[in-house]
Amino acid sequence: MIFGIILAGGTGSRMNMGNFPKQFMTLCDRPIIIHSLDTFLSCEKFDKIYLGIHPDWTDHASELVEKYAYEHKDDIIIIPGGTDRNSSLFNVIEDISARFGENEEHIIITHDAVRPFVSLRMIEEGIENAVKYGACATVVPSTDTVVVSHDGKKIDSMPVRKYLYNEQTPQSFNMMKLKRLYYSLTDEERTGLTDACGIFTYKGEYVHMAIGDPTNIKITTASDLAVAEVFMKTRSDE
Repeated sequence: MIFGIILAGGTGSRMNMGNFPKQFMTLCDRPIIIHSLDTFLSCEKFDKIYLGIHPDWTDHASELVEKYAYEHKDDIIIIPGGTDRNSSLFNVIEDISARFGENEEHIIITHDAVRPFVSLRMIEEGIENAVKYGACATVVPSTDTVVVSHDGKKIDSMPVRKYLYNEQTPQSFNMMKLKRLYYSLTDEERTGLTDACGIFTYKGEYVHMAIGDPTNIKITTASDLAVAEVFMKTRSDE
């Protein structure tokens, strides 16, 4: 089976909107998370789509599904998130295991709820690459020169830009392979990981790269939201 997983466990602290999570903020008359969900719903390859939601906001997410995706509500499962990205993801994975079994052919496509410009092309390429390689990251070549500083005051090194990429989502995996790798890590090793692809790379496993799109931005700050409004209005005018 193939599962879409949209992660929305954050509280939006960097948006300066109090305790209102950024994934529920309005972008051109619809909540940001609904834009992401709409694209996932357009992919006919998914058997189920999971929403990993901050525990305090699962009821609100359910209301949004009723309002904006009522005809698809039987295909959407809402699960409380954990304390960080990976724990939220594995809450979903454990629910998949409980409901649908631990099948070696299960494929999961994970995505940040606050990347509303994900395309169907990215999702379908992620599915294909996860089947073929076991793990796939969506990336774009870095356009900025990156510097390394250990003390935050002086530049220690400048990696060659042609070898650098910025990671986006979706990220795609063979679910059981990801699960085995994750539970082979110690608690200390898990603490240092920022996303699921890091689980593979930490264990020396191959992660395929698929090219994303510069417009596939992550809305983290108020300025990001302003840029997203421009992108969305430009698309609607085309």
